[in-house]
Amino acid sequence: MRFESPWLLLTLLVLVGAVALWRLAERRRQRYAVRYPALDVLATVAEERAWRRLVPPALVLLSLAALLLALARPHVERTFTVERATVVLVLDISRSMQAEDVEPTRLGAAQEAVRTFLEGVPDELRVGLVVFAGEAQVATPPTTDHETVRAAVDSIDSFFVFGGTAIGDALARAVDVARRAVDEPPRSGEEISLVRSEPERMLAQAAGCAEESPASILFLSDGAQTRGVLQPLEGAELAASACIPVYTVALGTPEGTIDRGAFGFGFVDPTQLPQRIPVPPDPETLRQIAERTGGEFAEARTAEALESAYARLGSRLGREPGESEVTFLLVALAAALLVAAGVASALVQPRLP
Repeated sequence: MRFESPWLLLTLLVLVGAVALWRLAERRRQRYAVRYPALDVLATVAEERAWRRLVPPALVLLSLAALLLALARPHVERTFTVERATVVLVLDISRSMQAEDVEPTRLGAAQEAVRTFLEGVPDELRVGLVVFAGEAQVATPPTTDHETVRAAVDSIDSFFVFGGTAIGDALARAVDVARRAVDEPPRSGEEISLVRSEPERMLAQAAGCAEESPASILFLSDGAQTRGVLQPLEGAELAASACIPVYTVALGTPEGTIDRGAFGFGFVDPTQLPQRIPVPPDPETLRQIAERTGGEFAEARTAEALESAYARLGSRLGREPGESEVTFLLVALAAALLVAAGVASALVQPRLP
């Protein structure tokens, strides 16, 4: 907690002094009190009710203390939802995501992790979904209707999948979606070509980012690039030049395999037996993407690790630390204590039975 006017906290010493003077007066009164035999019984009754008589003044003192604290204008640290905050989820739905090294499958674990992510984000956060394999598709544009995103995640199996994994193109599509969401359209010709000339790249890198974009990208993939126009780091450069951090997650284990015949991975002679094809993840590429864009990299080899990573990011993305003044809370507390003191004073009367 921080106080805007900490020197006003010295006024609390006035209350401390008032309590000390009252205690001194009580002792002096007891020292010079005249004792009568008939008062012994009354003293016993008075002692039993002494604590009740102290309740109203104690509540008044607490109320005054709250008001004096309010004068110092206290601030507490908290997190705020960033204005126009947007997160674009990018999910690999290529055939390698059917590998069962992560239970129930890589894709099933990813879907459950996204649901966990949606449960932890602020209601005001706009969330979009881009899915990709050999091509990238916008499943849902950024929206605060998280149920729509959840429904798209549940229906991923209905998307038409082109063979391959186009990481660079998926990043470019996510950057375009994020820019549109925060009212920062790409420069002329950039959306069409998806490729910057070398001078444009150098200028973007030299310019740097005056401030971070309110948008961010959460990118999950389980394999290396096998298809697409842009290379992964070229897509990362587009995100970096737009000041959009990319948080990447590499899903799967090196032992992951899929059944070539069962999943139709490429052309297969139906007379041949199904083949097991290794589909290891490519964590190094995803790590470089995160480092290039100022994001973070995580590696998930189990469904629990993946869900934990998404839950952690869901509690952070779209938020920023800040301070909030809580003066009004202390004033409200002081008022409530004064009301309580009045009620207690009415119930506890300083009279003998």
